[in-house]
Amino acid sequence: MSPVDTWHVPDALLDRFAAVDGAALPAPEQWSVEAHLERCPDCRARLGRAMATRSPELLAVVEDVRAGLDARISALPAPARRRWGARRLTGGLLISRLLACVAVLAAATLLDLVAASGGGAAPSWLLLAAPVLPLLGVAASWSRALDPAHELVAATPAAGLALLLRRTLVVIAVVVPAALVAGAVTEADSQAAWLLPCLALTAAALALGSITGIARATALAAGAWVAGVVVPALALQDTPAALEPAWLPVWCALAIVAAGVIALRRETYPRMMER
Repeated sequence: MSPVDTWHVPDALLDRFAAVDGAALPAPEQWSVEAHLERCPDCRARLGRAMATRSPELLAVVEDVRAGLDARISALPAPARRRWGARRLTGGLLISRLLACVAVLAAATLLDLVAASGGGAAPSWLLLAAPVLPLLGVAASWSRALDPAHELVAATPAAGLALLLRRTLVVIAVVVPAALVAGAVTEADSQAAWLLPCLALTAAALALGSITGIARATALAAGAWVAGVVVPALALQDTPAALEPAWLPVWCALAIVAAGVIALRRETYPRMMER
């Protein structure tokens, strides 16, 4: 049995939600009611009755708008049939962003293969690039400029931490296996040494995103990695210390702290969609 069948908005809470006299609900309760109303016709019907009692003026305005819209919609021509490509636009853009991350992995793998054939001792490009690739995917999937449905999604009660985590999981599920395959192709030493830094950087970016916005947070995390790890590694022509086993407790601690921050600031993420 679904939660809709076992739980409904209590009368007192629904009554406060229907009021427009200043008795505003706390944001978490308001989001919870809105999310439930989306999928529960019984509570929507109860809300209509509550509004008739608590907010008759608002209900009259809604009915006037509905009547006007019905008349205008009835006068419009039948909508054109939607094309398959239009229905798949958002999914296609997500796939193209993930393919871009995989293309960067392929380029790093090619550079490693070329360096190995030349007998050079340069640090692995794959190890340097893999930890920050999920950041690029998360930033792209959360970008106002790159997502045509951004404003539509931002206006729904579903926008928030759960949506952000789902998109992040999709990115990681594509990038991490691709990086492991690339590491096997190049036969890089400690090819999984980047995995914990990768997860820690992604978690840190999500935590910082609750303050700065996701796009800025991913840029800051990627910039810190490039400045603190990539540049010194290329300058010294050696594998960076941050990828050595001695650093694993540091990355583990960063991931745990970031997860704690995400949990404590989970109520701020619905507003992150607006940035």
